[in-house]
Amino acid sequence: MFARQRGATFLGMVIILAILGFALYAGIRLTPLYFEYMAVVRALDQTAKEYSGGPTSPQQLRTSLDRRWTIEDIKSLDPKDIEIKKSAGGFTMRAYYRAEAPFVANVSLVVDFDKSVDVKGP
Repeated sequence: MFARQRGATFLGMVIILAILGFALYAGIRLTPLYFEYMAVVRALDQTAKEYSGGPTSPQQLRTSLDRRWTIEDIKSLDPKDIEIKKSAGGFTMRAYYRAEAPFVANVSLVVDFDKSVDVKGP
């Protein structure tokens, strides 16, 4: 009578490790993009907080964003690319952009970011 062997084979373990390795590498490549997105969100929120409740203009908002972009060292998006629109209670600032990170050879990882912040007027 033959005993049946159980367990993972060497090839099975290599395939599982390769998949986990690719996922870990993708996470490592995407981390700086998400850190920069968090800096963009922080800059938008701080600008909105600074100018909420008082009179403001799109030019003042852009100047404040430009200062915060310099401090946060944001490279994938320019402050002039922030869409500032007049809304019912003040202004709305919207950052919509696409960030790309090289992955392997000619394959890249692409992430779309979209954040809107309301600046309440007087």
